[in-house]
Formats: sequence, structure tokens, C-alpha cells
Amino acid sequence: MANKKQDAEHDKKQPKAQGFPPEVQGGNEDGGNGDDSPESDQLDQRTRQIVETGSVTMSNGDHIIHCLTIIGQVEGHFILPPQNKTTKYEHVIPQIVAVEEDPRIEGLLIVLNTVGGDVEAGLAIAELISGMKKPTVSLVLGGGHSIGVPLAICASESFIAPTATMTIHPVRMNGIVVGVPQTLSYFDKMQDRIGKFVAQNSHIAPERFKELMMHTGELVLDVGTVLEGEEAVREGLIDHTGGLSDAISCLYRMIEETGRTFPKGTGKNQAEDAEKEPPKKHSKEHVHDPAAGAAESATASARITGRRSRKHKEQARGD
Repeated sequence: MANKKQDAEHDKKQPKAQGFPPEVQGGNEDGGNGDDSPESDQLDQRTRQIVETGSVTMSNGDHIIHCLTIIGQVEGHFILPPQNKTTKYEHVIPQIVAVEEDPRIEGLLIVLNTVGGDVEAGLAIAELISGMKKPTVSLVLGGGHSIGVPLAICASESFIAPTATMTIHPVRMNGIVVGVPQTLSYFDKMQDRIGKFVAQNSHIAPERFKELMMHTGELVLDVGTVLEGEEAVREGLIDHTGGLSDAISCLYRMIEETGRTFPKGTGKNQAEDAEKEPPKKHSKEHVHDPAAGAAESATASARITGRRSRKHKEQARGD
């Protein structure tokens, strides 16, 4: 009995593991790794950042970029059960603001593997990223479903892994729903908000997006459409298929070409030039080739600018 009591007291004094290898965790009582070098301090800081926020600022490459992960469910105004893997929007929003305001950080990489979640929280994050002046690139791995679609297309350039999927379906609500016409009207308005944002930040037409959302011939127990990587690119939701190296190469190129900023722009001349140029197919070869990649990035930027400009004008006429 005495030995068990001593062992229990000894275990309480030991630092708890955070899910990292011993060489990353370190062995000091203060959580360090036994090395006081600047490299060691930087590693400890990154480890704490990953554990606490699920993000990391990387400075080992040619540029300093911040990697933000959006995984599991996007948690909004209600706390989800503890067994759910969540991304809390009150943790993500301050990070986005800090990245935009920190002069040392040159770009933002958003990595997504999410099933969706709170609509308003997801749209809030997507609107913030869409309004950034710094270069932003998103990468969908595994899945970017439901409200994950606006989160995937809100960056200046978007990538999706060939095996990843995206589910587009109508808005739904848990709990008690009042069976009155006003409830249906509220759902319609919320879906319109999502459709407008997606159309303004991608190449898909609002009518086509709504058609995919209301499709009834694919999902057994739901309404909507599941798009794989190549299909998402063909529909105009995502810009490229590719992986991590493609996304980082694109982000580096945008930083170098634009001098720390990548404005979405609404120039009339850019819109006219974009209409004259033939469309180019996106491929991994274009991303890796510096010369071809630079031309593709410029063309894609002008094309996006032109389409957004025309869409804003059409909406203004409609209003």
C-alpha cells in the first residue's frame, strides 16, 4: 500500500504528455527540452502554439507564413460535446486579425478537414479571410463539407487534394423548429447568404450552386451533392487540385510577385484583359514551373477580379 501511494504521488509530480514525441516535449520540470539555445526556445514556442491553438507560424523557408487549421466541427454560439473534435471561432478570429496586423508574417495558409458546423461562425471566419490584403491560400484535405465550402473558397487561391470531397447541401437546424412560413423564409435567406458569398469568391454561378445544393438524386438520406477534388475544380468552386507543396509554392510565389500584399482588386482594365485571354487548365505542373506558375497566377488573379467585378455590378443593378 505504501509503495502504491508513493507511486501515485510521483506520477502527480510528472509533467503531462501533450501528444508529442519525447524530443519535442522535453524533460525539464518547466516543460523545456533541456536546451537553452534559441532554436530550442523556438521549438518549445511552436509546440505550445500547436497544442493551444492548432496553428503554427513557420519561418524556416523563404518566407514567414502562418498555418491555420480548421478541423472537425466549427463551433459557434453553443459548446459542442467534449468528445467532438472542434474548431472554436473565438480562437480563430483573433489569429486572423493578428496575422493581418503582424508585419513579420507575409502570408496565410489555411488547411481544412471539416464536416461543417455553425453557419454564422463559419461565415464570420470566411468573411475575415476574404477581406485580408495579405496572400492567402487554402488547402482541402479529407473533406470541406457544408459550411466548410465557404471556408475553402474564401482564400485568394484554393487547392484541394484529388481524394478530398466537398458536400453541398441545404441549411439544416437541430432542436425545436416552429412550423410556420417564417421559418422557411429564414432558411431561404440564410442559404442565399451562403450562395452569394460562394459566387463572389469562386468561379461558380449562383444558379449552379443552388442546383447542386438542391440535387435529390445522389444522397440517400439527404439533399445535395458530393464533389471530389477534380469535380470541385471543374465546377469552379476550387482553383486547383494539388497537395501541400503546391499550396506552399503558390503562396510563396504570390508573396514574391505582389510584395507582401495580394489585393483582390476591381480594376476595369484587368477585367477586360481577363475576358480576352483564353482560359487555362490548372495542373500540378503549372504550380511547380516558376515561369508558367507566374503567368497562371497573374491570369487567375485577373480572371477572378473580372468575374467578381461583373458580379458586383450585376448585383448593384438588381438592387
